[in-house]
Amino acid sequence: MTVPAGNMTKDQAVVQKVIDCDVHPKLSSADDLKPFLSAEWGAHLSTYGLRYRMGYQDGNPFPKAAPASSRRDTWPEQGLPGSDVGLLQSQLLDLYNMEFGIMNPLWPTGQGVLGDAFSAALCRATNLWQLELYNRPEPRLKCSICVPYENADLARQEIEHYAGDQRFAQVLLLSRTAELLGQRRYWPIFAAAEAANLPVGIHVFGYSGHAITPTGWPSYYMEEMTEHAPSAQAMLSSMIFEGLFEACPGTKIVLLEAGFAWLPALGWRLDRLWERMRSEVPHVKRPPSEYLRQHVWVATQPMEEPENRRQLVDVLDWIGHDRVVFSSDYPHWDFDDPRFSLPPHLSPELKRAILYENAKSLYGARG
Repeated sequence: MTVPAGNMTKDQAVVQKVIDCDVHPKLSSADDLKPFLSAEWGAHLSTYGLRYRMGYQDGNPFPKAAPASSRRDTWPEQGLPGSDVGLLQSQLLDLYNMEFGIMNPLWPTGQGVLGDAFSAALCRATNLWQLELYNRPEPRLKCSICVPYENADLARQEIEHYAGDQRFAQVLLLSRTAELLGQRRYWPIFAAAEAANLPVGIHVFGYSGHAITPTGWPSYYMEEMTEHAPSAQAMLSSMIFEGLFEACPGTKIVLLEAGFAWLPALGWRLDRLWERMRSEVPHVKRPPSEYLRQHVWVATQPMEEPENRRQLVDVLDWIGHDRVVFSSDYPHWDFDDPRFSLPPHLSPELKRAILYENAKSLYGARG
């Protein structure tokens, strides 16, 4: 173990600058996007609505832990949690001395919607919605470029449209895509992000059309939450073995809400397989764990919590102290308070790196 024990007091934690890499603004419905759609696409939305590959189109597949999956105190007088900029300021940005927070809108953004042109129009509308309703009144709320990821060329065009706009901190994808994200059909997305020096945030969930486990649909919400880790493992394995990181060596992946304690074990297993069967993938030039350490950042929420908290420090040692960034998941029910969510045995220097410095370095001038 390389990290000495150390604690910040509550007061010190409040003073500590924070960057939050996972903040969820919220649309009340897809109709909120109509002011940012053309008349033709607005009429299309009214007539046909949103259609996905998933069987569950109009509701959650399981009962959720809380209404809107959010904290009780995040509900504004009108609208849904995450829809009120004033509450975002008072409950998050101001309270925790945040330099900025990165918005990751999830639904209904147009990502994964059937009809490539319609999906692209909705993603553009979502990007404009972030700018006008959140970033304009509160510049500390940085936007993510939502892209129609099932059509890589249209996604590339959206990235290029906003590449020079410093109000956008990253490209946003979802983890459950129609095919694994390492497949060549998705490479233009990563090439465009690399050319713009934009990290690619990949948030769990999505609309693949497949059951969310390898053997079907689970019965319980907690099973769904557990599945995020194996879906991220399959995605990263695909990226490595398909050769994405060799083709786009500047790619920076930020895993959001996938957990991270599983990452060392994945690296060990992939390395072992590569040592024995590397002739199958001659384009993979290095041990897989080296690609993970070079190209992957992990956000802290949800953080695994072993009884012996020092074991989590060992995980951070393997991942790399500069590859972990803080995320609160505001306004969701499993929100992490930056004052208290990190393991108590981290040094003040490492806590500062996770809460602020690593994200500041990762997002650079866009922060």
